[in-house]
Amino acid sequence: MNSEGKTRWGILYCPKGRSSKQREKIQRVLDEKNVQYDFVQSESTDSVERLMSMLIHNGYKTIVVVGGDSALNDAVNCLMNEEKQVRDTIALGVIPNGVMNDFARYWDFKEGNVEQTVDWLQKHRVRQVDLGCIRYTNKKGEQCHRYFLNCVNIGLIADVMNMRRQTRSLLGSRTLSFIVSIFLMIFHRMDYKMNVKINSDVINRKVMTMCIGSGPGYGQTPNAVPYNGLLDVSIVYHTGLLQVFAGLWLLITGRFLNHRSVHPYRTREIQIEEAKHAMVGVDGRLIGTPVGAYRIDVEQEVINFLIPD
Repeated sequence: MNSEGKTRWGILYCPKGRSSKQREKIQRVLDEKNVQYDFVQSESTDSVERLMSMLIHNGYKTIVVVGGDSALNDAVNCLMNEEKQVRDTIALGVIPNGVMNDFARYWDFKEGNVEQTVDWLQKHRVRQVDLGCIRYTNKKGEQCHRYFLNCVNIGLIADVMNMRRQTRSLLGSRTLSFIVSIFLMIFHRMDYKMNVKINSDVINRKVMTMCIGSGPGYGQTPNAVPYNGLLDVSIVYHTGLLQVFAGLWLLITGRFLNHRSVHPYRTREIQIEEAKHAMVGVDGRLIGTPVGAYRIDVEQEVINFLIPD
């Protein structure tokens, strides 16, 4: 790609449903604003990383993901496979088009306002952001790691988010899938025996859910700053069913940390020595249950991210 070509955007479109209306709208806005771009569309999770790698190796220096938190997660994990000198030349942007769009919403990118988003992206304001990283052993005995922009959920919320994703694909409605997921939650396991080390504290007891956030964590780590080199942690101990619903209401209304069962921390690293049967979700996508102990830490300011003016 020549120097003129390097100003073109690589657009990685991750469709949310079968309709092509959103794609057509985005392409119309890009054309109206005279953006030079090339458009590729993913068909699956695997294809996001493959297409991202293709855009990187074809020399695109501005890559915009049209998708949600999981698509962004795939993109940053692909970027982190590259050498630092390559990563440092690439700016990653987002046009929100997912189920949750939590990390995009943190920066005030709104799914329904494509025009404003493209205006901001055109100004090319770059902020280096942190990535959290979970390092674990999978069921095959393989040493694995996965980076995240937003958060890792361990326990009940990971389970609920997985149910919400499944019911959304069946029901089609975001609100209805959330309500059904909450109803199904009543019949799920509500606590997990955990042994966790955070700073100088050791937590050895039953825990309902835990969120480790570099970003807002779907409301569970609302004070997290994705460029301060720290992780915010919210741990919810076992509580009664009524308190669960009270906590969900506080979560929805942005006051999660006010719940009496929520215990917040801030750290650079968290060691999970034991979390039997607790599912783990990374940026909204389930990775299953790691085998044995695992660790979550943060790498400071490693990705160039395009933010609003």
